[in-house]
Amino acid sequence: MPATPSGPPASAQPATPGTPATPAPIEPAPIEPPPPARTRRRAPRALSLPLACVPGLAVVLGLVLCVSGVERAVDAGRAGGAASARPGVVSRGALRPHIVPRSVWAVGGEENSTARTPPPPSYDDKVLAVFVHHTDSPNDYDCADSPRIIRYLAAGQTGARNWDDIGYNFLVDRCGTIYEGRAGGIDRPVTGAHTLGFNHRTAGIAALGTFTAGVAVPRAMTDAIAALVAWKLGLAGVDPRSTVRLTSSNSLSRYADGTTAALPALAAHGDAYMTTCPGAALRAMLPEIRQRAARLQGRT
Repeated sequence: MPATPSGPPASAQPATPGTPATPAPIEPAPIEPPPPARTRRRAPRALSLPLACVPGLAVVLGLVLCVSGVERAVDAGRAGGAASARPGVVSRGALRPHIVPRSVWAVGGEENSTARTPPPPSYDDKVLAVFVHHTDSPNDYDCADSPRIIRYLAAGQTGARNWDDIGYNFLVDRCGTIYEGRAGGIDRPVTGAHTLGFNHRTAGIAALGTFTAGVAVPRAMTDAIAALVAWKLGLAGVDPRSTVRLTSSNSLSRYADGTTAALPALAAHGDAYMTTCPGAALRAMLPEIRQRAARLQGRT
């Protein structure tokens, strides 16, 4: 979930496959306040209330929980420090899955809202790792209602939290539908705002729902995540089963500012930030998702 990068963009190089030991969940550290967003009309007042206290808006409970570790992406002052990836990497040809454009969920927002008129995006040179999140919202939604749920998530982040845009690059619902999140272009390496200290050269995928221990994770959802990961990492030739080296840009993450960390190319939010996100059930599915994504890239 999003917050403000304050350091050189994450540097990453694909390395040997492997997954670091799962860190013990600890209480999230406070979020550093994001830099002022551009002037715009604020989200409706109702969305600025403590959302967990409004039963009718239960779908946005995740704004208070899982997103406590995300960071606002724009870090113009230090973005030039991204470490280089291995030269000459050949793209792996996983097909791009169907991705519903942002306009589908943004169209119901206010005319001058950030959802409809997002600020100019920031870009990295490529995406070398993906972080998986959950939104900590109810699981029993109708998939036809997913655009409205995403619109509420975006309104809460850009309204109550005053971020410049929704933090996740993509969102996946329980039926396996993939939605474009943060503005800037589905095919481009848009700098997200999803994982404190590790937003550069990474993408954030949010699973709509709550996937704590004992909760069933829909197969359609994990299949969609695998397809999305295979395609997105394949653009940079990254094996989803590999380990990458990322440099933290914020000491409120699990790693001090400037520290290089070995993390999975397909990682849980909790691998980089002190949180249990994306929930024990979804985290437990990541090894299988990595293998599925690698097969979609044509790897054995």
